[in-house]
Amino acid sequence: MNFSKWHGLGNDYLLVERAELAFPLTPERVQKLCDYHFGVGSDGIVEVTSTNGDSASVVIWNPDGSTAELSGNGTRIAARWLARRRGSGEVRIHVGLREVVATMRDGKQVEMDMGTVEVFLPETIEVADEPIEIVPVMVGNPHAVIRREPERHELLRLGPLVENHERFPFRTNVQLVRVDGPHDVRVGVWERGAGETLSSGTSAVAVAGAAVQYGWCESPVTVHLAGGDLDVTLDENMNARLIGPAEEICSIELSEELEL
Repeated sequence: MNFSKWHGLGNDYLLVERAELAFPLTPERVQKLCDYHFGVGSDGIVEVTSTNGDSASVVIWNPDGSTAELSGNGTRIAARWLARRRGSGEVRIHVGLREVVATMRDGKQVEMDMGTVEVFLPETIEVADEPIEIVPVMVGNPHAVIRREPERHELLRLGPLVENHERFPFRTNVQLVRVDGPHDVRVGVWERGAGETLSSGTSAVAVAGAAVQYGWCESPVTVHLAGGDLDVTLDENMNARLIGPAEEICSIELSEELEL
């Protein structure tokens, strides 16, 4: 079985075509493949289920075996993979209910139309006997944006508590945000089903959406993450465009014994 390993600012994914698999992916197999000690190790798997010219459909697997409605980095990786394969400057990636149009830019950069960002009214939830104000955001998947210094110890403490809070029956992604200027935010990301991650495309879009909606920043917004920077532009209707890199690390031939 041939996989390729990619990353978007340190958020790494295995990419595989379903037709190339010796056995179907299951939550248990995904967990094993993503394990850094007993598998290959990754923040998730991009499974290409079908291709049709310059379009592809994918399933994004989290390392805990769950699937994501959308992934900015995973989708960007799929787009660069397909564009290179087809020799195209623009491709379309279908993830869940969304179609993402991706345009190849200079170097490893990919610009993606991420669709509409839904930013809701701030709420206060109780987390470990502490009131925490969150801004719920939907980018095809759920997010809880928290304006707080993105210190790692706070991210590791609050991330899993907010992710699994009763307010979010299907769990949520979590971001701690510091506003550094009219076009700059620094963000720590706790990703649903993955934990602390160096980068997240949908998290960057969610944070930019909240920042623009509530006047913390103006579009465009540069989101500074642990793995590097992503740029988000929002129009007057809160449609988002995301620009960031995607890069192949290596190709991997896996033993079919991983089925066990």
